[in-house]
Amino acid sequence: MAVAVAVSFLEFSSPWRCCVVKPPLRTKSLGTKVSEGEYARLEALASARGQSISELIRSVLLEQIASPNGHGHTAAEQTLLAEVVGLRTILLNLFFKLASGERITAEEMRAVIERADADKLKKAQARLEQAAGSGVKG
Repeated sequence: MAVAVAVSFLEFSSPWRCCVVKPPLRTKSLGTKVSEGEYARLEALASARGQSISELIRSVLLEQIASPNGHGHTAAEQTLLAEVVGLRTILLNLFFKLASGERITAEEMRAVIERADADKLKKAQARLEQAAGSGVKG
């Protein structure tokens, strides 16, 4: 009996209150014209993502302006380039040691990896900004 009383007390003493947060009202509109082929590609991509064309275009545009460096590089692009830069740093250090006829110890290898991991994102962002400044999409 005590268990039933405790359960019913919990059910009635702490009602769930849910607040629905509505997104900001969208009042502005953007428009553009595309060719038949471009439209078909956009339609296929939207369908593959389970979105309407409007949702796809909105998400792509907002992703581009939300990038931290303002040049439209996605988080995926930055992450991928950071990993490539990190691997490059590790390989260059390793090859330099081997070409000099030296052996690399496990501790030295860990230090090289840690140094590469610490600098890779900063170096990747610098390269993306450099590419954007020269007019080349990074």
